[in-house]
Amino acid sequence: MKIELWAIGKTNERYLEEGMALYERRLKHYLPFQWQVLPDVKNPGTLSALQLKTKEGETILSKIKEEDLLILLDERGRMLDSPELAGYLDKKLQQSQRRLIFLIGGAYGFSEAVYKRADDRLSLSKMTFSHQMVRLFFLEQLYRAMTILRHEPYHNA
Repeated sequence: MKIELWAIGKTNERYLEEGMALYERRLKHYLPFQWQVLPDVKNPGTLSALQLKTKEGETILSKIKEEDLLILLDERGRMLDSPELAGYLDKKLQQSQRRLIFLIGGAYGFSEAVYKRADDRLSLSKMTFSHQMVRLFFLEQLYRAMTILRHEPYHNA
């Protein structure tokens, strides 16, 4: 199974891009991985938060296939520690779907249509992080999970 991490809009901070590139390279040693940036909605300043989420949701849903597993990274999702995330990934990777997609929403989260399509929701913390920083944090956690599954020394718990 291929793992993909999707996010709305480009990262505009060089230090985040460098960190993300580092963990993306590391992940590719363990499994097929792809990072995908979905385009920002044009003229977002003219839209309400609900309208913006709806338009972003339309873009997301147009790219999701029926057989994909879609996991939202959402503040209201289930929280797992790193070993639990490794176990979660291990179970998901053994399923028959071709793609496991983790999705980071825009600044206002997800539309109701995206919530309805999702197969699960995970939260990284009770704290709120910028949707740009979540990209780096989650890539590091994916890498950590893979090292846990391989019994490698990166994770020292």
